[in-house]
Amino acid sequence: MNTINWRRVIQVGLIMGVVVLIASIIGMVQTFDERDMIAGLLTLGQLLLFAPAFYGGFSVAGKDERRAPVPTLLAGLLAGALAAVPVVLLVALAGFWTTIRDYFVNVSPQLIEILTFGRESVSGSLLLLGVMAGLGLLGAAIHLIPQRVRRPFINATMFTLVFSLFSDVPLNIANQFLSRDLVRLVFPSKGITVVAAVVIFALALAVALWWEFSGRARRQQQQATITPEARRRNSLIVMVVSLALLLVLPRILGIFLTNVVAQVGTFVLMALGLNIVVGFAGLLDLGYVAFFAVGAYVTALLTSTGDLGLGVNFWIAMPIGVIAAVLFGIVLGIPVLRLRGDYLAIVTLGFGEIIRVLVRSDLLKPVIGGAQGILDVGRPNFGSFTFVTPEHYYYLILAGCMLALFIAWRLRDGRAGRQWMAVREDEDVAEAVGINLVGTKLLAFAIGAGFAGLAGAIFGSRVGSVFPNSFELLISINVLAIIIVGGVGSLPGVVLGAFVLVGLPELLREFVEFRLLIYGILLIVMMLVRPEGLWPSAVRRRELHAAETDEPSVAAAEGPLHEEVQPLV
Repeated sequence: MNTINWRRVIQVGLIMGVVVLIASIIGMVQTFDERDMIAGLLTLGQLLLFAPAFYGGFSVAGKDERRAPVPTLLAGLLAGALAAVPVVLLVALAGFWTTIRDYFVNVSPQLIEILTFGRESVSGSLLLLGVMAGLGLLGAAIHLIPQRVRRPFINATMFTLVFSLFSDVPLNIANQFLSRDLVRLVFPSKGITVVAAVVIFALALAVALWWEFSGRARRQQQQATITPEARRRNSLIVMVVSLALLLVLPRILGIFLTNVVAQVGTFVLMALGLNIVVGFAGLLDLGYVAFFAVGAYVTALLTSTGDLGLGVNFWIAMPIGVIAAVLFGIVLGIPVLRLRGDYLAIVTLGFGEIIRVLVRSDLLKPVIGGAQGILDVGRPNFGSFTFVTPEHYYYLILAGCMLALFIAWRLRDGRAGRQWMAVREDEDVAEAVGINLVGTKLLAFAIGAGFAGLAGAIFGSRVGSVFPNSFELLISINVLAIIIVGGVGSLPGVVLGAFVLVGLPELLREFVEFRLLIYGILLIVMMLVRPEGLWPSAVRRRELHAAETDEPSVAAAEGPLHEEVQPLV
């Protein structure tokens, strides 16, 4: 029976305490406390305050089911209590240091009231200590539950918390189909009611338990016995149902959520192009926003009805914008053909910065407007029907994403895709087996730039104006992060990554000041916990987990050998 590593318990508890302290000092706890998750019971600020204590207890308890219950519970209790110590000291410090806000501006009376539950400093601090110790105890106690029950319980809890955090989505949908009184039974002004939380948790737990005890085994059995014809038929059915759902989605979501989905679609379109360059061909491009800008500016110049525009029809201007982006992609590709890795990234970064400086410069101001940009960008139309509302542009972006997905899918499984993957693995070997590196790389740059140009053309028309500030380096970083988080080289991963990194922040715009901080934390967690991405490709999954798969066999092979060479003492 393994014993508890008490030194690790103390370390984890204090680390969680520092996390809570930093979140309090920088103002996250107070700002997030304004967002209700479960009305009258839990706010987002309280979740941020309590979650580290729970996780600390869960982490130090370990996964060894042979461990005695009492030491396990004591370890969780200690970790949770230690997580409260730094903020308890902060409350005590704020009590006698009257000028603390001169140095820590966010340590306000409102924050102290949150930390002490509105009580006096001593009683509130003791209550906070007790609550966080209890949460650490609860986190450790979960390990005493059998795994087949523990996993559904955790999944149901996470689903309930996520549902309450993003309750604006079901609220907007419910407002269109249900009466106001019925909606208020589930959704107050923010978050969900206690009754709704209990019902959602119970339903999620029932589904998770069914899947754990029966559903997974049934699916595995069906997958093992299904015929190729049935598999293709099921895939076709899923595709048709998904397409039908996408077509009626604006009617379900409403104007605001449709606009969010359109924003996500724009990044999906860009990420699909960069995924070809980075994910398929392995060419790290940090100046990808330049092609997005080229497509937007060329289309805007051709369609604008202002002083700088030509008033050309959008359907004529959009292909020209895409072709211009493709040409810029080839122009960028030619001088960097012999570069690899970090050197290629630096050159593409410089190219993106050159485009950004040029569009803001006074030299090109008479042509593209400089810092004032281009206004009155033309909108697409069919006869008398003109694209105006978010719903209209949703279908245009959806068509662009479907086209890009189809092209990327066909290229990935075709000869070009195999050549790109060979170049990604080893350029020297690829060239040795007869692959034309020049043509292969230029094709990747050109197609990736074309997708970005298409996204830029639609973006400029949807917004109605084009300004240099819309094409900063951060756009390239965002698109690259979408690919990494979703899964490098994975087409479904690109879509999922865009929803996570673009859609979710749009639903939490009241916390925009912490957006980049949360962004960075998410990337760090992803690289530590799931480096292959949320929805990785099969190749990427095998590459990253090959070492884990080989470790047991290597250890087994080396075990007897090590025993044989043991020195005689």
